[in-house]
Amino acid sequence: MLRETGRAGGGKLNSRGVIDRPESVRIPGVMQRFLSILLPFLLVMPATRADEAAVEPGKAFIDGRGEGWRALGAADFENVNCDDDTWTWKDGVVHCTGKPTGVIASRKPFTNFELVCEWRHLEHAGNSGIFVWATAESLAGLRAGKGRLPAGIEVQVLDLGYEENWEKKHNKKPDWFTSHGDVFPVRAGMKPFPPAAPNGQRSFPSKRLTKGAPEWNHYYVRCINGEVRLWVNGEEVSGGTACDPSTGHLCLESEGAPVDFRNLRIRELP
Repeated sequence: MLRETGRAGGGKLNSRGVIDRPESVRIPGVMQRFLSILLPFLLVMPATRADEAAVEPGKAFIDGRGEGWRALGAADFENVNCDDDTWTWKDGVVHCTGKPTGVIASRKPFTNFELVCEWRHLEHAGNSGIFVWATAESLAGLRAGKGRLPAGIEVQVLDLGYEENWEKKHNKKPDWFTSHGDVFPVRAGMKPFPPAAPNGQRSFPSKRLTKGAPEWNHYYVRCINGEVRLWVNGEEVSGGTACDPSTGHLCLESEGAPVDFRNLRIRELP
């Protein structure tokens, strides 16, 4: 290692007022050119990383608090075609046994609204869902014993294990569903946002953000003027437009496996 002592290593001022260093401490011309090229990058790189961090898009985490929001509880729903003990409400959590397949529905219909909730599956490969704009006619049919699920737009609530099991069974990845927030019509109309399933019916999520059982997941669903958009754990991933119907009931779905919902909150919009 070179170490300068005294006045710049004993160098003297030349006629231009610049220290004329001894040979032992002079920087070779090649090294000078290298440093002249590298130094600007060294100075810019930290600032570039800081700038990138500053413009990174944030997550739109809506917790359902604020003006116009209200909680949804047991009094807001009625059993349609499940057993009396399929759904139980306790300490802000609604628990579903998953049996039989069926739904509970909101007592009143909604048109334009925002909905937030958290959900978690309690078993590997659990299946459930949230219906928006479920028709009164289809719910009447379910009460009469015709079918198990209503007509409307379904926001899928599916455990990661469901997709894993299908892949193991068929030795290939599923191309008609995902476990990360599909949105699709059930005996209804909808133009899905891309990416869409090969059959053009489902809106597949643009990101895979769902957490597996028994972790909690957060959904924010916005339904306005026949358009549905879904945020999973803070990021928008799927949805569709030109929905028909574009008004109707909210439903929580029981479909074979235990599932919990909590922090159900809604805000009606004009």
